[in-house]
Parts: sequence; C-alpha cells; structure tokens
Amino acid sequence: MNGSTATNGNHNYPNTQYSTVFETESLQKKKQPGWFGTRHFVTFMLALGMANAYIMRTNMSVAIVAMVNHTALAIDDDSPSDDVDVTECGVKFNTTAENSHEADGEFEWKTDVQAYVLTAFFYGYVITQIPAGILGKTYGNIYFLGVGMLINSVFGLLVPISAKLGLGWLLAVRFIQGLGEGPIVPCSHALLAKWIPPNERSRMGSFVYAGAQLGTVISLPLSGLLSISEWRWPGIFYVFGAVGTVWCIAFLIWVKEDPESNKGMDSTEREYIQTSLGTVVGNTKVPPIPWLDIAKSLPFWAILLAHMGYNYGYETLMTELPTYMKQVLHFSIKENGFLSALPYLAMWLFSILVSQVADWMLTRPYFTATSVRKILNSIGQFGPAVALFVAAFTGCDKWLTVSLLTIGVGLNGGTNSGFRVNHLDISPQFAGILMSFTNCMANVVGLLAPTYAGFMIKGTPSIAKWRIVFITASGVYAFCCTFYLFFASGNRQTWDKPAEKETEKEQKEPMVA
Repeated sequence: MNGSTATNGNHNYPNTQYSTVFETESLQKKKQPGWFGTRHFVTFMLALGMANAYIMRTNMSVAIVAMVNHTALAIDDDSPSDDVDVTECGVKFNTTAENSHEADGEFEWKTDVQAYVLTAFFYGYVITQIPAGILGKTYGNIYFLGVGMLINSVFGLLVPISAKLGLGWLLAVRFIQGLGEGPIVPCSHALLAKWIPPNERSRMGSFVYAGAQLGTVISLPLSGLLSISEWRWPGIFYVFGAVGTVWCIAFLIWVKEDPESNKGMDSTEREYIQTSLGTVVGNTKVPPIPWLDIAKSLPFWAILLAHMGYNYGYETLMTELPTYMKQVLHFSIKENGFLSALPYLAMWLFSILVSQVADWMLTRPYFTATSVRKILNSIGQFGPAVALFVAAFTGCDKWLTVSLLTIGVGLNGGTNSGFRVNHLDISPQFAGILMSFTNCMANVVGLLAPTYAGFMIKGTPSIAKWRIVFITASGVYAFCCTFYLFFASGNRQTWDKPAEKETEKEQKEPMVA
C-alpha cells in the first residue's frame, strides 16, 4: 500500500501514527521471551488500583446494614403501610432482626439518611474527575492517581471514629474519600492510552476495568464476614484502609508515566509500544484541547449517554442490593455479602472472556471497530435492562431473583469492551480528558440512584416499592443503550489531531492515489 494511511484491521490511521497489524505482530514476536512485559505489569497494577477503588466505595453498602438498628426503626416507623402486608414473604418486618439472630447496629438512620451516607462519597468523587483529567494531561497522571488513592485509603481508616463522633463527621470523611478517588478512572484511562497498543486495547482495558468487579467481589463477602466478627463493622474499614495504603505506596514506586519514562524496561518492548502508538521520543508538547469539536461530536455524546445509563443501573445495584437482600429477601448479613457478590463475580468473569472475543473480532475483516463496540455494549446494557425488569416481578422467589440479578449484572461486563474503551478509539490523544467528563457526568447521574431508591423504599419495605426502583433502572439502561447504538463510532475522529511533529511528518509524506 502506497497511500499515506494504513488500515489496521478496522481503523484508518496515518502511517506515522500506527503500524499495521503485521508490523505490530512482527514486533511482538521480537519482544522479550514470554508474554508478560512491563505494559502487562502496568495493566495489572491499574487493575489492582481499580479493585481497591471499588472496595473503598462498596464496603459501606454492607457495613451500613450492620451499622443500622433495624429493630428500632421498625418499631419507631410512623409511615403508613398502605398496600404493604406486614407478613410479606412470610416474615414480619418488625421481627426480622429477631428472626435472623443478628445483633442490630447502634445507629437509628432511616432509609433516606442511609442514602445520604451512601452518596456522600460520590459528591466528592465527581468534583475531582474533570480537574484530574485536565491536569493529568499536562503534569502527568501517576501522582494524581497514587496520592489521591492514598487519601482515600487513609480516610477510610477514619470512618469508624467519624461515625461515632456524629453523622456530620461521617459524611465529611466519606466526602473526602470521594475527592481522593476521583482521579482513578480518568488517570487510568490516560495511562492505558500511553501504554497499550491498539490491537491489545479491548483485553487490557477490560482487564483494568474488570478490577472494579473484582474489588466488589472481594468487598461484599469479606465485609459481611468482618461485620459479624469480633471486630464488627469497624473492621471493614480498618482492613481495607490498610490494604489500600500498601497498594498506593507500591504504585507510586513502581509505575511510570509512559514507556519513555521507564528506563528499566526492555527496549524492544518500548519500541513496540511506541511504534504502535506513534509516540515521538522527546515530543512532550501538549496539543490544545478541541473543546468545541468534542462538544459537537455525536460519538462522544453516545459514549456519555451510555456511561450515564451504566452508572445509574450499576450504582442502583451496587449500593442498594445488600439492603434489598436484607429487607425483602431476608438473607442474613453473612449470606447477604456472598450473594450480593455473585452478580459481580459473573460480571468480572464475563468481561474478561468477552474482551478476548472483542480483540479477536477486531482482527476479522467483517467486523469494524464500530460494530464491535455496538454489539458488545448492547449485550452489556440491554441484558441488564431485561433482567432487572423481569426481576421486578419475581416476588418472594429468592433464588429466581438472585439468578436473574446475577445474569443481568454479569452481562453488564460487555460494556468494558463497549463504551468503556471507546474513548481510546475515537481520541487516543485526549482519552483521559474524555473519560474524566463522561465519568464525572455518569457519577452525577449515579448519585441519583441510591437517593431515588432511598426515598422510594422509605418506611415499611415492600416488593412493590422495590419494583419501581428496578423498573426505573431498567428503563434508563435501555434508553441510553439505544442512543449509543445509533450514534457511536469506533473510528478516530478528525478533531483528535496528531502531535505537532507527527503532523509535520504527515505533511511531508507524498500522497499517492
């Protein structure tokens, strides 16, 4: 091919930006023996960081079940029971704690107050998203990510003390935790753009974001066990806060900003990554961000809507599922933690599997990057929409409900190879900034999920109230995924200009018809 562009399976990139599939495969073969290189280590550390982040944001969902005095709330509840039978599913609501033989907690927080405790974290989380994406582009992502997560972990250790001091102190500590965790997603995305070649993007990106489900799988059952141990619920925050602190120190010591900054890595692997990504050694000029073009880009809006729908559904389940398991399905705290983790274990396994399929599809001539992203995202969002809708009508059938939620959340793993890595397709140069915007707005919408659920189920819990919560989440999933299906793209956008030196090279290259 003599033209100025080379086709890499389904992408049209300038020759100076991306090698062909054959060139990258050739370089891969010349790489150091074995298949685990520095880029895989970076991916592994980012996945652990994502797991740590989700542990710190989900552990409160289980802890709050053990912190709250459910018996006192049932006795003091002055809300009308209207259409609710006090023996729904064969269990009296005001004797649930007695029947489960589990000690109640010390805090008499009604469901709307519990919603404030669960969402305080996310108010802090959304504030630092966009600043971290923009500043990380200019000053580097390592310290924003590492120090931010260190703040998150250290303040996690302070949760038990703050809760005993008063609700205001607890909300402040959770808010600061959220501030610290804000950089994790945009900075991880930016690091993936610097370290991962396009032909490895689906599986590497999915592996990192699957860390979120891994963290949830670890957090929910272990939090359940810790809450009934001699440490009780404070042990949840002491254990995970300590583990998070260790990861932060290791990350800051061992992970570098990009291959050029890592002087100890294999030179052949560095060449492979830089050639694949079109990196110019020594070119540190930061190009201007095309704000207006981004704002007018339908593919960007498609990712944004998909991300918002994902977060609303995910946060509904992540923050409220343990409460649903306790209030409606009447599982014990120990069972609650394990069964609440099942859907996320399914999601973790499915996302890893489907990412391999995604990268294989991208090497086939009959699949484009656009079609791959749309197919997998549809599985990842229409699947949960259907499962949630059906689960809303399963009534008191515990195991059918758990099975449906497990399947639905499991299919959600398709989004990791759908909209989640799509920023890297349409704009490898500004992927971190795009992710900071979509993740910020998605978490603003995600804030509504536990707040809405808290108000909908306030008072005597019932299947009828939870049905509304599930149907709402199902509708949000379906609407946002439909928009993505119509307007998403897997092609690099024209406004994602190459760095200045690369542009000059392209202009000097002769165009051949």
